[in-house]
Amino acid sequence: MRTDVTFPSAGLRLAGHLYTPDDGTAGPYPAIVVGHPGSGVKEQTAGLYARRLAGRGFVTLAFDAAFQGESEGEPRGLEDPAHRVEDIKAAVSFLATHDEVDTERIGALGICASGGYVLAATASDHRIKAVGTVSAVDIARQFRDGADGTQDPAVFQAMLDAASAARTAEARGEGVQTFPVFPGTMEQARALGGRHGAEGYEYYCSDRARHPRSARSFTWSSVDRMASFDGFRFVHLVAPRPLLMIVGREAVTSWMSVAAFQDARGPKELHWIDGAGHVDLYDKEPYVGPAVGKLADFFRARLGAAGRMSGRACGTDAPAAPTA
Repeated sequence: MRTDVTFPSAGLRLAGHLYTPDDGTAGPYPAIVVGHPGSGVKEQTAGLYARRLAGRGFVTLAFDAAFQGESEGEPRGLEDPAHRVEDIKAAVSFLATHDEVDTERIGALGICASGGYVLAATASDHRIKAVGTVSAVDIARQFRDGADGTQDPAVFQAMLDAASAARTAEARGEGVQTFPVFPGTMEQARALGGRHGAEGYEYYCSDRARHPRSARSFTWSSVDRMASFDGFRFVHLVAPRPLLMIVGREAVTSWMSVAAFQDARGPKELHWIDGAGHVDLYDKEPYVGPAVGKLADFFRARLGAAGRMSGRACGTDAPAAPTA
């Protein structure tokens, strides 16, 4: 069952879809926060994974980041890494106070850009007991180095020049300065970004998954906010909580998940989906089905099943659900 909800995050109201199991089991339930990709909204891949995981016995929450989708925040289209991390923690707070959720059994799932954000959030928020990612990227690293890691450093330096000029223009009263997330045509997307660019264009700009609230542009002030952000910097602090990273074998962004995995400690698994590119894991059933199955098994092993309350929630000294 899906319920429309709102909750606060650093002074802004975020809009979310709360999914609860319809299998007749009694709570309290383990729960999972699901973060969307950069430029995405809760109605796209985040909602798909949240709905599918709810069908496996979890309460799940997909939500729009601040400044995007149905959530509050001006200027629209701002991609603020620090706020995105705060949004995930705010979503955890919402679940932690929900009657059907066991506070001690909350996990987080990040897709694409949220894969980096959930690692940063989990590193500093011990309420998150297990974390999974799908096609994880550190969006700041992607802007700095390119999707495949081979971008000329001069490209990002030029973007920082443009961001600086945009801030000055805004100070002069010239309005919010933005740049398009996607080019105008598939041919341009392929020419600029190869297979990865074409995949993104097809998903966001065609009938396959296009949504009117999905971001078509970012503010230039997003760029300098990303400049010094590193979603993987403190991934070692996730341990001893378990980490599962799911990656498409054909994804040009896979190097980022590999880098994060190599720096992670404690229980961790890097799971490859053969044949899948980065965006294939957003909605294509030959790849999403196995990914959801793997995630469900992972979170069930780490968070437990419905009705199986942790020791703290029961008011006893019994240990919580296993984390190794």
